[in-house]
Amino acid sequence: MRTNVLIVEDEPELLLKFATAVQSDPLLELSGAVPTGRAGIALLDALCPEVLMVDLGLPDVSGIEVIRHAASHHPGTDVLVVTMFGDDQHVLASIEAGATGYLLKDALSDRICTSIHELRAGGSPITPSIARKVLARFRLPLPAPIAAPAAAKSQSTDDAGSTPLTEREIDILRLVAKGLSFNEVGGSLGISPHTVVTHVKKIYRKLAVHSRGEAVFEAGQMGLL
Repeated sequence: MRTNVLIVEDEPELLLKFATAVQSDPLLELSGAVPTGRAGIALLDALCPEVLMVDLGLPDVSGIEVIRHAASHHPGTDVLVVTMFGDDQHVLASIEAGATGYLLKDALSDRICTSIHELRAGGSPITPSIARKVLARFRLPLPAPIAAPAAAKSQSTDDAGSTPLTEREIDILRLVAKGLSFNEVGGSLGISPHTVVTHVKKIYRKLAVHSRGEAVFEAGQMGLL
C-alpha cells in the first residue's frame, strides 16, 4: 500500500517540486497539493492523509495552525514541516503544535521522499542544524547539590513522586524520542506493539499532547528525558 501525502506550500515552484518528488516515488501517492492553509485544512478533513507536508509562512493562516488542526483532529497523520524558517521560535512552536519532522527548504527532492518514509516508520527526520537547536534546549546545566533540612527533603521526595508518567511510560518515551517505531520499542522492551500504543495513548493524555514530537518536548521540559 502507498502512503498518501498532502502538500501545503504557497510558493508555486516549490509546490511543483515537492509534488513531483512525491509522484516519482512508487511507494507514495499525492493526495493533494494546495497553496493555502485553509485549503490544506479542508483537504485534511476530507482525505485524512497519512502524511502532511506543510510550510509555516502561508498567505492566509499560519502553518502552525494547520499543524495544530492535524494533531487534534487527525492524530494518525504525521506532519513534516518544510520551511525556510530555522530559528528557535518557529522550530519549537512547530514541535509543540505536533510536527514530527522539520526540514529546511534547501532539502533535495530525494531527501523529501526519504523523510516521508522515515516518518511512517516511526522516525523524526530533522535537518541537522535544526536538530542541534532542539538538543541544545535540553542540554541544561545540573544544579549544584544543596544540603536541605529534613522537611525540605521530604517535600522534594514528594515532588519526585508526583511525576505524571510511570517508569514504563518514561522508558517508552525515551525510545520514541530516539526515533524508534512502536514495533521497535516493543521489541526492545519485550512487549507487544499494541501494548506500546496503549502506553503512548496514556502518555498523550497525561501530558495533554497530541503527537510524539509534542510529548517528547513536554517531557523534556519536565526533566523526564
